[in-house]
Amino acid sequence: MLIALRRPRGFTLLEVMVVIVILGILAALVVPRIISRPDEARVIAAKQDIASLMQALKLYRLDNQRYPSSEQGLQALVTKPTTSPVPPNWKAGGYIERLPKDPWGTPYQYLNPGVHGEIDVFSYGGDAAPGGDEINADIGSWNL
Repeated sequence: MLIALRRPRGFTLLEVMVVIVILGILAALVVPRIISRPDEARVIAAKQDIASLMQALKLYRLDNQRYPSSEQGLQALVTKPTTSPVPPNWKAGGYIERLPKDPWGTPYQYLNPGVHGEIDVFSYGGDAAPGGDEINADIGSWNL
């Protein structure tokens, strides 16, 4: 009777190295796409905040026949302005509960008259400075 000797089964060094190379290639392709996602999420959040602020500003205008001045700023949506022009029909309780900060932790900017439209609401982005590159570009009501 012949007894067949079984070789222990397992992976050879070559097989393990091939798997490691394949995983390395996949990681090189996938990781850059995943890393850029937080920046995209911040831009989307900023655009949603700006859209909400624009809606509140439109309600303010419907009630008071004008937008807040640049001096009154977005704070006019939370508390009734006391500086001229004082809004005649300011909604009790305000138009929003509180002013949000942009996803980078800085206040949203407001201009009346705006550079890009009648009014501008915007964030300077990640660099907190006007202009910027593709990642740190300004996000505003003009590019919603």
